[in-house]
Amino acid sequence: MILLRDDLLDDLYQPEGLHHALQTAIELEHATLPTYLYSLYSLGNDNKQIADLILSVILEEMLHFGLACNILNAIGGSPKIDVPGFIPVFPGHLPGGVESGLCVHLKRFSKQHDHDTFMVIEEPENPLNFPTAALAKKPLTIGEFYTRISKRIEDAGQKIFTGDPARQVEGPLSLTKVTDVTSACQAISLIKEQGEGTSTSPLDPEHELAHYYRFAEIYHGRRLVAVPNPPPGTPDDQKYRYDGDPIPFDPEKVLPVIDDPKESKYPRSTQAHYLNDNFNYTYTSLLKALHLVFNGQPDRLESAISLMHSMRELAMEMMTVPLGDGSNAGPSFEYQPVNP
Repeated sequence: MILLRDDLLDDLYQPEGLHHALQTAIELEHATLPTYLYSLYSLGNDNKQIADLILSVILEEMLHFGLACNILNAIGGSPKIDVPGFIPVFPGHLPGGVESGLCVHLKRFSKQHDHDTFMVIEEPENPLNFPTAALAKKPLTIGEFYTRISKRIEDAGQKIFTGDPARQVEGPLSLTKVTDVTSACQAISLIKEQGEGTSTSPLDPEHELAHYYRFAEIYHGRRLVAVPNPPPGTPDDQKYRYDGDPIPFDPEKVLPVIDDPKESKYPRSTQAHYLNDNFNYTYTSLLKALHLVFNGQPDRLESAISLMHSMRELAMEMMTVPLGDGSNAGPSFEYQPVNP
């Protein structure tokens, strides 16, 4: 599981402490997207069941990002999205992660990468079916991080909801407005349970598998299904098993893209450099658009969505460009200043 520094919540009860914690949550939700997207793009148009599962998680991470922005706006904060430091460095740790935690890479899809990175990112504190060894030291988990934020909001009460309601964004992916304690805590609960499930079930509030278990389905190559008619007293971690329909995987169809691409790796005047510049320009434009969306211009959401689609097209084109060593190019997900 991802473990966060416990000092992230040191100032939670100070005036700006809750704002800072929610900004970290926004950065954390975004930080998972490049590594998921890179692997998704590398699947090309093949291995469709796996691609669909990864995409379903990506869409919900985007929802979590939007909900965290709405919560911060609702309590009078301002999401900071259009800044170079908003994008994590790959390879590297996720925002707020302990130094000994997972090092996240941009890699082509493989079952090993799914297991070693995706499942670790989404792993709950006590995953059903897959109990983990006890840790000698147990810093803050992502779930506990959100639980503490929710508790702080409940303790503060309605008086902290001083944000302009016009800055709330709703629409795609079931993104809802946050206006009070109840809606804020409901949003946090959704974020937690879509990622982790509950302590007794792998299902989220929409009765879909939580992210960890979707990635586990990919790794095991089988759908997770409920055991029919379990006898009374059956432990929770024996009520489901990975023996449903197969999830086929053909590793030969995965594009041979390089690990952890950087703009500096592509010689200037090459096709790879040109396409990477276009991708990073579009990615940075997306961050700028989202910054405006969640800072008082929600009508720009449609243009942000268009940029997301453009990113996929550019990445797919780039991942077919050979580098001459048996590997193909891949987008580097780096901030590129955009001229006004």
